Amino acid sequence: MATMDSLSLFTGLGLSEQKAHETLKNSSLSAQLREAATQAQQTLGCTIDKATGTLLYGLASRLRDSRRLPFLVGYIASKKIHTEPQLSAALEYVKSHPLDPIDILDFERECGVDVVVTPEQIEEAVEAVINRHQPQLLLERYHFNMGLLMGEARAVLKWADGKMIKHEVDMQVLHLLGPKMESDLDKKSKVVKTRPEETDRRKAKDVVENGAAAGQALSLMEQLRGEALKFHRPGENYKTPGYLTTPHTMDLLKQHLEITGGQVRTRFPPEPNGILHIGHAKAINFNFGYAKANDGICFLRYDDTNPEKEEAKFFTAIYDMVAWLGYTPYKVTYASDYFDQLYTWAVELIRRGQAYVCHQRGEELKGHNPLPSPWRDRPVEESLLLFEAMRKGKFAEGEATLRMKLEMEDGKMDPVAYRIKYTPHHRTGDAWCIYPTYDYTHCLCDSIEHITHSLCTKEFQARRSSYFWLCNALDVYCPVQWEYGRLNLHYAVVSKRKILQLVAAGAVRDWDDPRLFTLTALRRRGFPPEAINNFCARVGVTVAQTTMEPHLLEACVRDVLNDTAPRAMAVLEPLRVIITNFPAAMSLDIQVPNFPADESKGFHQVPFAPVVFIEQTDYKEEPEPGYKRLAWGQPVGLRHTGYVIELQHVVKGPSGCVESLEVICRRADAGEKPKAFIHWVSQPLTCEIRLYERLFQHKNPEDPDVVPGGFLSDLNPTSLQVVDAALVDCSVALAKPFDKFQFERLGYFSVDPDSHQGQLVFNRTVTLKEDPGKV
Repeated sequence: MATMDSLSLFTGLGLSEQKAHETLKNSSLSAQLREAATQAQQTLGCTIDKATGTLLYGLASRLRDSRRLPFLVGYIASKKIHTEPQLSAALEYVKSHPLDPIDILDFERECGVDVVVTPEQIEEAVEAVINRHQPQLLLERYHFNMGLLMGEARAVLKWADGKMIKHEVDMQVLHLLGPKMESDLDKKSKVVKTRPEETDRRKAKDVVENGAAAGQALSLMEQLRGEALKFHRPGENYKTPGYLTTPHTMDLLKQHLEITGGQVRTRFPPEPNGILHIGHAKAINFNFGYAKANDGICFLRYDDTNPEKEEAKFFTAIYDMVAWLGYTPYKVTYASDYFDQLYTWAVELIRRGQAYVCHQRGEELKGHNPLPSPWRDRPVEESLLLFEAMRKGKFAEGEATLRMKLEMEDGKMDPVAYRIKYTPHHRTGDAWCIYPTYDYTHCLCDSIEHITHSLCTKEFQARRSSYFWLCNALDVYCPVQWEYGRLNLHYAVVSKRKILQLVAAGAVRDWDDPRLFTLTALRRRGFPPEAINNFCARVGVTVAQTTMEPHLLEACVRDVLNDTAPRAMAVLEPLRVIITNFPAAMSLDIQVPNFPADESKGFHQVPFAPVVFIEQTDYKEEPEPGYKRLAWGQPVGLRHTGYVIELQHVVKGPSGCVESLEVICRRADAGEKPKAFIHWVSQPLTCEIRLYERLFQHKNPEDPDVVPGGFLSDLNPTSLQVVDAALVDCSVALAKPFDKFQFERLGYFSVDPDSHQGQLVFNRTVTLKEDPGKV
C-alpha cells in the first residue's frame, strides 16, 4: 500500500511511471523525494505542478546533506528557486557552506533569488549573440552549432529559463535563415576555413540567393506570404507549439472552419487614447499585409475599454492613418460592441470557480511579488453577488475588482478582469460602470471575430498563457497569438505621456508636429505612405525588437519622392540679380520639365525676367579654392534658361553688405561651358519655409546614463528654423496641403496645412542627400 502511495506521489510530481518505479528501487532517493514532496505539498496547500516536481526530483537525487532538504524545499515550493541554474547554484552553495547558520542574503544573491529575467532581456541577449555569429550562420545555415548560441546567451543571462532561451534562439534563427531547405537536411560537410573577405563575399551571395537575411530583397507581401510557411493554417491551431487543447478543442475548431471557410483573419486593435506612431506602421503593415498576402481579411478593432483616456479625435485619426497607409478594414469593430457578451462570460467564469471578486487595492497589486489575495477562495455564490453589486454601482472605484485564477508567464498571479470606473463611455454612455481589462477582453474579442492569427508585439508574449487559458476556461474558440518584434527609432520618443509633456513644455506644437514620429506628424512633414510601407518591408518581419536610424527611413522617403515629386525652384536666402542686357523687352516664358530625367512626365512654365533672385551662397566675392559658382571672372549658368550670367558690378549698402548684383548674360552655347548651373526664381511667390532637424541631440534621449537630466533636457535648439520670406517660383501657386515638390538643389518639401490663400507654407521633408554627419 505504501509503495502504491509513493508511486502515485511520484507520478504526481511529473515522473513517468517507469521513472517512478526506478526511483522506488533506490530507498535513500525515494525516502528523500517523499520527504521533499510531502513538505512541498504542505507549504503549497495544493498539488505540485510539473516544473516544481522536476526541481524537487533534481534536489532529492543530487543533495548529499539531508539537513538542508527542508531549507531548499522551502525555496522551491515558494518559487524563489524556479529554474535549473538556480537549483544547481543552491546545491553548490550548501555543499561549499556546510556550517550553520547559512547567510541568507549571501545565499539568495549567489542563487539569483528574486532576479527577474524578462522576455525582452532574453530577446536582446539572443539578438546580440546571433549578430556576433551572423556571417558564419549565413554561411553554414542550419549546420551551424546552435548550442554555441545557447551557451553564449546563457553566459550573459545566468538565471534565465533555458527553455525560453532555446525558444528565442530557434525563433530568431528561423527569421534570419528562413525555413530549412533540402540542403540544410544533408549531412554537414567538413568546413574549410576561409579568409574574412571570402566569408563576406559568400555572406552577401547567400543573402541575395536565400532572401532571408533582412528582407531588403523581398517586398513586404513576399515576406508575409513566407510567414505562412511558419504560421499554422486556419483550423490547425493545435499544431502551434504551446497551444493548449481541451476535450472541446477539435469541435470548436470544426465550427470555426464552418464559419470562416478556412479564411485567414487578422485584426489591428489599437487603443483610441493617442495618435499612432512609426511602430504602429509596422503593426498595420503586418496585420493588414498578412491577411492581404494570404487572401484573408483584417478587422480594425478599437480596444475602447478605458473611457477615461479615449477621445473622438483619436478614433478618427487612427482610421485615417490606416487608410493613408493604403489599407481598408474588412470591418470596423469596437470592444464595446461585445460588452454584454463579455459580462455574461465573466459571470460564467465565476460559476466555474475560475474568477473571484477581490478587494485588494491597486497599489497592493503592483510589483513582482504582491501578496496573494485573501479573497481568492471565497465561495462562488458570494463572488456572483458581489460582481452583480459591482455592476449596479454599489462599490466605489478601487474597492473591488474581478480577478482570474491563473499565473502568467512573468509570475504575476490572478490578473484583473474587471474594474470599476464611473466615467461615461463614448459609445455606451452610463450603461456600464465596470469595464473589462485588456487581459480579459483581447482574447475573447479575437474569439468572437474568429481571428485565426492574433499578431502582436513581443511585450505581450508574457500574456500568451492567459490568452489560451481564458478561452479554454470558457470553452470558446481559441485563436493563436503570434509575437513579432517592435519597431523603434533612435532620436525619438513615442510614448503618449512623453509627447504630451513635449506639447506642454512648448517643445512641439501638437501630436502632428513634423519633428515627431507619430504617423500624423510624418504625413504633415511630407513622408509618403509608400515610403513608410517600404521602410517596414526593409526592416522585415522580425521577431527581435528593432531600433533603426532615422536616416534609413529618410532614404526610403527619397526613393519615393524622387519618382513622384515634381521639380520647382525656390530660394531661401535671396540675393537680387539684375541682368543689364536682358535679351527681350519683357519677361520670357521658360518651359521647365517636371522630372528632368523623364520629360514625358510633362513641363511647367515659369517667367524669366531682367530681375532674378539666386541664393546668397551662390555668389562669393572672394571664393575659396574649388568654388564653382558665381564670382569675379567666373560665370555661372541659370538652370533651364539656356543662359549664362557674368558679374559686372556689385551693389553694397552702407554697412558694406552686398545688396544686389549686376550681370550680363549670353547664350550658353555661345561660349565656354560654365563650371556650374544654379537655380533661380523670377517674379516669385513669397512663402514661409520650415526647416526641420532632429528633435533630440542624442540617440537615446530617454537613457538616464546618457541624458541624466531627462529627455526634455536633450532638445535640439535648432530642430526648427523658419524662413519667413523665402521665394518660390509661381508654378506652385495652386498647390494644396500635402502636395510635394523637389526644390532643385535644396531638398523635398511638402505644403503644410497652415497654408492659406496668398500665403503658402512649406515643410522640408528631407534634404536631397543624406547628411554625411548622420551616423
